Amino acid sequence: MSKQSFADLGVSSAVVNSLRDRGIEAPFPIQRQVIEDILEGDDVLVQSPTGSGKTLAFGVPLVDLVQAEDPRPTALILAPTRELASQIVDEMYEICHARALRIAAVYGGVGLQQQAKRAAKSHIIVACPGRLEDQLQRGAFDLDNVRYLVLDEADRMLDMGFKPAVDRIVKQVDPSRQTLFFSATLEGAAGKLAEAYTIDPKTHVNRAPKEKQGKIEHRFIHVSHEAKVETLVSELESPDRGRTLVFVRTKHGADRLVKKLSKRSKQVRAVAMHGNKSQNQRQRALADFEDGKVDTLVATDVAARGIDVADVTHVINFDIPEDQDTFVHRVGRTGRAGADGVGISFFMSDQARDMGQIARSLGLHSEFEASGGHVAFHSESRPRQKPKTGGRPQGQGGNRSRTRKGNAGGNRKRKQNRSQNRRHG
Repeated sequence: MSKQSFADLGVSSAVVNSLRDRGIEAPFPIQRQVIEDILEGDDVLVQSPTGSGKTLAFGVPLVDLVQAEDPRPTALILAPTRELASQIVDEMYEICHARALRIAAVYGGVGLQQQAKRAAKSHIIVACPGRLEDQLQRGAFDLDNVRYLVLDEADRMLDMGFKPAVDRIVKQVDPSRQTLFFSATLEGAAGKLAEAYTIDPKTHVNRAPKEKQGKIEHRFIHVSHEAKVETLVSELESPDRGRTLVFVRTKHGADRLVKKLSKRSKQVRAVAMHGNKSQNQRQRALADFEDGKVDTLVATDVAARGIDVADVTHVINFDIPEDQDTFVHRVGRTGRAGADGVGISFFMSDQARDMGQIARSLGLHSEFEASGGHVAFHSESRPRQKPKTGGRPQGQGGNRSRTRKGNAGGNRKRKQNRSQNRRHG
C-alpha cells in the first residue's frame, strides 16, 4: 500500500505543489496525525518534540484555512523565542505565498514601526508574547479578526514566565476561535493551560525515535569563586576539547565571562548569546559557532533553548544548573548522534549540597564524590537558605475559558460552521 500523501490528508493542490517544489512529498508522522483534525475545525492538543515536523503540522492546514480575502490578521502563532518565531516564518513563507497570504514575525530586537506595518498587513502573525503586547498597546493592530490561534512550545513559554502575557493576549482573541496547542509535555501546568484554552480537543502524542547516544564523561570540579575563570580557561585550553558550550545563569554574566576569556587566553575564541542581544547578533553568534569561527559559545539557558548544533564535544556548567532537568538539557547538547562527549560542572562549597542532589538523582554520585564534593558539603558550616523554587503559575484562563468549556452545544455548531465554510484555493 502506498504511503499517505498531503493530498490524501485534504491539503490543497497549491500547498501540495509548493511543498513538492521544496522536495517535501511524504508527511511526517505528526503531520499525518493532526492535519485532518485541524482542517475539520477541531481544537488539537499535540505533544511532540522539537524536530518532529510540527511546524508544518500546524502550518500546512492553517494556510489552507486562512483565505486571502479574510480581514487581517486572521491567525496568530505564539512562540517563546525570536529564533523559533523566525524559523516558523521561514518554514511557512513559501506555502503562504502559494495561497496569496502574507506572514510576518513580531519579536523584540528590531524596529517597532516597520515591524508593525508588516504585521498589520499580514494574514498570519508569528509573535513572541512580550513584543506582541507592546505592539497591541501601541495600537499598531488588533486581534479582533483572529480566528485561528496556535501556541507553539507552550511548555517553554511557561518556563520563561510568559503565562500572564499569554493569558492577556488570549483574552483579546474571539472565544470561538480554533486553538492548536503544541507542547513537549501535556502534563502539569502545560496540561492545565491546554485545558483552559481549548474546547473538546483531539489529543495526539508523537514520540521521536531515540537518537543513538554516545558516551558522555561527567566531571564535577570543586572551585573557589576566585579560581572559577582560571579553571575554565584551563579546561578550554585543553588540546582534547572541540566545540564547547558554556552555560551561565545571567545575561550580564555571559558578557562578563566572554570579556574575561578574551583577556586571559589567546587560544579561546568565545562569543556570548543571551536575550539582550539583537536578533541579528544572536543569529551571527550561532552561525559563527556552527562555522567554527568561534569555538566557545557562552549562553544562558533561555537563549540556548531549541538550538541544535552538531559536534559539540564539551558542555561546561560554569554556573550550577537550577535543577536536574536543566542539567540534563544542558549536558544533552553533547554526546549526540553516537559521538562521545564531556560534561563538566563547576560548583563552590556552598553549592555542594545542590550539586550533589542533582548528581545523585542522575546516578552520578560516584563522579561527584570523586571531585571532593562530599568533603566540600560537610566542610560548609554556613546555615543554608531554602532554595528558591521555580513554581509555575497555573491559572485556568479566567471566565472566558469557563464560558467556552461550558458551551458544548455552541462548540459543536462552531465546528460544523468551520467544516462548511472551509475552502481551498
